Amino acid sequence: MQHTIVMTGASRGIGRVAAEHVLRQSPDVHLLVVARGASGAQLAAELGRGGHAVTHVPADLGSLQSVRSAAAEIHARLDRGELPPLRGFAGNAGLQFTNALTEGPEGFESTFTVNVLANHLLVRSLQDRFTTPARIVITVSDTHFGDFKHNMGMVPGPVWKSPDVLARTGAFPEPGTAVAGRTAYSTSKLAAIHLVHEYARRLPTGIDVLSYNPGFVPGTGLARNAGPVSRFAMRWILPVLTLTRFATSRSAAGRHLADVVLGRIKAPTGSYVDRNRVARSSEESYDPLRERDLWDAVEEFTGVTR
Repeated sequence: MQHTIVMTGASRGIGRVAAEHVLRQSPDVHLLVVARGASGAQLAAELGRGGHAVTHVPADLGSLQSVRSAAAEIHARLDRGELPPLRGFAGNAGLQFTNALTEGPEGFESTFTVNVLANHLLVRSLQDRFTTPARIVITVSDTHFGDFKHNMGMVPGPVWKSPDVLARTGAFPEPGTAVAGRTAYSTSKLAAIHLVHEYARRLPTGIDVLSYNPGFVPGTGLARNAGPVSRFAMRWILPVLTLTRFATSRSAAGRHLADVVLGRIKAPTGSYVDRNRVARSSEESYDPLRERDLWDAVEEFTGVTR
C-alpha cells in the first residue's frame, strides 16, 4: 500500500543516501522532502528520476514559523488526498555552529532550534495525521556520550542546564568559541534522545519513535559552518577513518538510516539504534524527570501544547 514518509536533511550526506535507498527499496513510498525553497524543488526532481514519487515542501528549519507553515501545508495535502497516508517521519537535518551565539528569528539559539525544536514541532503538528503502523526516526549523535571512545575527543560532551537556558544563546562558557558551538551540538543531541524517550511514553500506540546514531561520518555537510581547517580535515583527511572501526562511511550510514526508517531494523519504540543495532545510549540520557521538564519547555517554545 502506498504511503508517505516525510524527511528533513535529505539534500546531502547520509540523508541523501538514505532517501535514495528508501526509494529503491520501497516502491510504495511517496517521499516528501522538507527543504529550503528552490533547493527542495531541485532535490525532489533529482530523487524522482526513474519514476519515484517525490515531492517537497519548502521550509527553513531555523525558523519555527517556517516549520509551522510547512506542517500546515503537509496537513492540507493529506486532507486533499494529494498524498497517500502518512506512515513515517525522518528528522535527519542537523547543524553545528562555530559558536553558541547564533540566534534564530524567534530568539532561540540556532543549534537548539534546528536539532530539537524543528523536529518537535513537526512531530507534534503531524501527530494526528499518522496512519498506524507508523515510525518516527530522529537522527542523533554519539557525541552525547561525551567520552573519547565515542568521538576521539573531537567534540566536547554535553553540559545539561535548564531548557530555558539551553534554548537561548550564550548557554555555555566562552559562547563565541567553536568549543561552545560544539558543546551546544552534543547537548542538543542529548536533548533529542530525551525527547524520543518522552515521545515513546506519550504518542499513541502504533506510532513507534526511535533515535538513530550514524556514528562519526566524515565528509558530510555537518561541518559546513566550521573554519577552513576543520572543513578541510572533515572532507579530505578524516574520511580515511572509515576504513577503521572509528568512523562510518556516508554510504553505510545512509543505508542504515533507510533500514531504520523502513522498519528493516527491528527495535521497540523509544530505542537507540547505533548504526544497525539496538544499543543503550548514555546513562545520562535516561532521566524521566529531565525528559518531562524538557517536554514541557519545548511544548511552550513551539506553541503546540495540547
